[in-house]
Amino acid sequence: MSTPATLVIVGAGQAGAWAARTLRERGHAGRIVLCGDEVHAPYERPPLSKGLLSGASTAAEAELLGAAQLRALDIEFLPALAAVAIDPARRLLRCADGRELGYDKLLLATGGSPCRPALPGLDHPSVRTLRTLDDAQALRQALAGQPRVAIVGGGWIGLETAATARALGCAVSVIEAGPRLCGRSVMAPVSAQLLQRHQAAGVDVLLGRGLAALEQTADGVRLRLADGTGIAADLVLLGVGMQPNDALARAAGLDCARGVRVDAACRSSDPHIYAAGDVALLTHPRVPDGLRLESWQNAQDQGVAAALSMLGEPVAYAPLPLVWSEQYEHMIQIAGFPQLAARTLRRDTAGGGALYLGVDAEGAAVAAVGIDAGRDFRGARKWVEQGAVAPLADFEPCDAPEHAAARLTEMTA
Repeated sequence: MSTPATLVIVGAGQAGAWAARTLRERGHAGRIVLCGDEVHAPYERPPLSKGLLSGASTAAEAELLGAAQLRALDIEFLPALAAVAIDPARRLLRCADGRELGYDKLLLATGGSPCRPALPGLDHPSVRTLRTLDDAQALRQALAGQPRVAIVGGGWIGLETAATARALGCAVSVIEAGPRLCGRSVMAPVSAQLLQRHQAAGVDVLLGRGLAALEQTADGVRLRLADGTGIAADLVLLGVGMQPNDALARAAGLDCARGVRVDAACRSSDPHIYAAGDVALLTHPRVPDGLRLESWQNAQDQGVAAALSMLGEPVAYAPLPLVWSEQYEHMIQIAGFPQLAARTLRRDTAGGGALYLGVDAEGAAVAAVGIDAGRDFRGARKWVEQGAVAPLADFEPCDAPEHAAARLTEMTA
């Protein structure tokens, strides 16, 4: 009788934890090793910029696989242990403490790291990022003192933190180098609605202005912008994007671009190595250059898909991108490919929300964004999944930003 395979997972976040759980629950009898570079057991990241940051939830509530569950599943968890090299020929993983782990199959679920622009002054202790549980706990403590907060980057992390900081009584500025908020992930009318909601909450939003440098002052720091203007702050959050942690894969000779290239079975260019989550660049039928998703939903789903593939089950992973965000009293849900939208349509929903639909030149639905849209969003998501021609007569064009701004005024009045 052959010895059951040893399966090693590098990265104990959402993707890695779900992969480990799935491997055991689907009957793998061999060794499962889960390596994490943080000291914490696997936890979920969405609460970091939401409930955990505001104090509405605790670290324990964010836990994904606790010590008892890891023991019950017989998963060998190695916390605070970074992987430093892969030897694909010998199928060995070398760790920072010198130990070597042999594997039959290896999953890279190494996630990503916040981008830190190479600008003067960004090594100042007032500058923070938000990616880990420790980051969130430290930021929560800092926000309790109601500092002046400057957020560099108008994406989801930046906007969620801005909403939380305003709720805690902080003065908040958001600096976005691009022409609109969340420019890569929603259609322009949605960006306009987000802008007005944050402005209504008292957030000072500066668009089209990049950061040039950070300078220390007598009572805090000053952010010097590219146009020469300055913003005073006590605390600075960098939210300018994330880079995939693919250095381990690159050094091992795996095919990488904007992450580790994988096929629909989550396999890398090495047949014994797989990748999932934020680090994986997936071959996708609707995105010729490959799709890398930085979302909770994809990390979970692709972690499961990779585990099934490692067990030899047929897998053809081609997800519909899904993202959600909570800001102030609003639930924002996004499905599909907003960058493929030729025009944007909108309709009111029965519950007082708004549903935006992005359609291509033929009128097929390619993206849906719901703001407090509930059941209406779920229906639109199906249109996007199917690439269906939506009932366009139910919608009105809203590509001009003033349409979204007017709608937001109604919703927040």
